[in-house]
Amino acid sequence: MEPGLLLLVLDLAGTFVFALSGATAGVRRRLDLFGVLVLSFVAANSGGIARDLLIGAVPPSAIRDWRYLAASLLAGTVTFLWAPWIERLRNPVRLFDAAGLALFAVVGASKALAFGLHPVMAALLGMLSGIGGGIVRDVLLAEVPLVLRADLYAVAALAGATVVVVGEWAALPPMAAMCAGAVLCFVLRACAIRYGWGLPVAGRWDPIGQPPARKPDAEA
Repeated sequence: MEPGLLLLVLDLAGTFVFALSGATAGVRRRLDLFGVLVLSFVAANSGGIARDLLIGAVPPSAIRDWRYLAASLLAGTVTFLWAPWIERLRNPVRLFDAAGLALFAVVGASKALAFGLHPVMAALLGMLSGIGGGIVRDVLLAEVPLVLRADLYAVAALAGATVVVVGEWAALPPMAAMCAGAVLCFVLRACAIRYGWGLPVAGRWDPIGQPPARKPDAEA
């Protein structure tokens, strides 16, 4: 498969699964059909739009190619009509989100490399394109974005994007590097969901920046 076609296929696949996560979250919050479709589109395409704007691929693919809109609306409609079936899946929003994160991270890194970015910046851009849709989805639902919580999210995306960059440096076949990066990202994210893996969380401090006072021991 040609590199350009491979990127398009993976990008559309990531768009579809991210749209599923956005639409499922909207159904859970009891949005109407329009709200679900809006949420599916912004969740699926915000990261890709940010990626394309930063590397100068304008206008962004999400608003230049009708297939991105079609994939988003299809996912949103399917979720709206068959929400009970989708809800039978375990943690559907997070699993769809993990799949979209993995695909967008490797596609973002590959596209950044194709536009001549430094490998380090390409890995960071892959991470950004992976986390962008989830951030917008959570903000629209008035939730703290997953990337700011303890779960491995941005780290998983960065790991997957790094595999793509290392594969490019080692002259590995693009398909092999992208598949390996996507699998690594998805596995890390799935393990974080299943086993509660995460980064250290900030301790609790009082409003003036001092540790909370120790409660006095009860009198004997």
